[in-house]
Amino acid sequence: MPQESSQHPLHRVVVVVDENSNPFELSCAIEVFGLRRPELGRELYDFTLCSPEPRTLMRDGFFALSEVPGLEAAESADTLIVPNRPDTDVPRRPAVLDAVRRAHARGARLVGFCSGAFTLAEAGVLDGRRATAHWQWADAFRARFLLVRLEPDVLFVDDGDILTAAGSAAALDLGLHVVRRDHGAEAANSVSRRLVFAAHRDGGQRQFVERPMPDLPDESLAPVLAWAEQRLETPLTVSALAERARVSPATLHRRFRAQLGTTPLAWLNGQRLALACRLIERGESRLAVVARQSGLGTAANLRAVMRRGTGLSPLDYRRRFGPAA
Repeated sequence: MPQESSQHPLHRVVVVVDENSNPFELSCAIEVFGLRRPELGRELYDFTLCSPEPRTLMRDGFFALSEVPGLEAAESADTLIVPNRPDTDVPRRPAVLDAVRRAHARGARLVGFCSGAFTLAEAGVLDGRRATAHWQWADAFRARFLLVRLEPDVLFVDDGDILTAAGSAAALDLGLHVVRRDHGAEAANSVSRRLVFAAHRDGGQRQFVERPMPDLPDESLAPVLAWAEQRLETPLTVSALAERARVSPATLHRRFRAQLGTTPLAWLNGQRLALACRLIERGESRLAVVARQSGLGTAANLRAVMRRGTGLSPLDYRRRFGPAA
């Protein structure tokens, strides 16, 4: 686990593990935030676990964790990932909820994976806020937490200092989103390559798709996606994608919805934004060049898309993630 430098302290990520916690989401947090990154030449986070008990049984007693730091480790967290578990109707420990409230009060970022949204809601920090949870528990969540603005059909929700992911795989999507927000697209892409996982799925995509595997091989979107990714700088349109796939635009739209849970235009814009971010991180300072090479057209459109997608202007993005940073 990386140690903090006195000159440049690493962002400290702490995961709370409680009785019956799900091991998969814990592993997602470790993979994204806890591993050393020699391929980047720098470490991204200082990472540790904590637990209210010296020995913690994981889900269904599969195994136990011991010698984990106590909840006092949560007091120094810059990002606190709260525990999630399948027994959503069982109240969380008061000590865990108190740790979540204290972290929120001092400005730490809070993250809930899957049923971790229940922990955040029980602590009262989600009242009036946007959040998501696994579709399986959406009705139960709404019934218990009337003040939370639940968005049940998305992968994850970024509500600023509180972020929630819908399910197991979406924990990786949200984790990579956090890395992208903290360290830029290049770092997130590096982490995703090491995970052998999709570099970017927008949080607004649906939690599940109607047909995870196409019935016929020739209905796969993979060929047209690969073709488009090599031509982002050209004036690609949905009609051009449909023509390449040899289907009508309406059929292409249905296939995107069924296989990716998004629309062709939203996918295309997301890819272009990611390319623009990478170009800026690699040192391209001319906005007109970034806009042209990413297919976003004009510097004005680049500014609008980047603000909408990252919350930063191109200049601010360069200051935060460019080579000089």
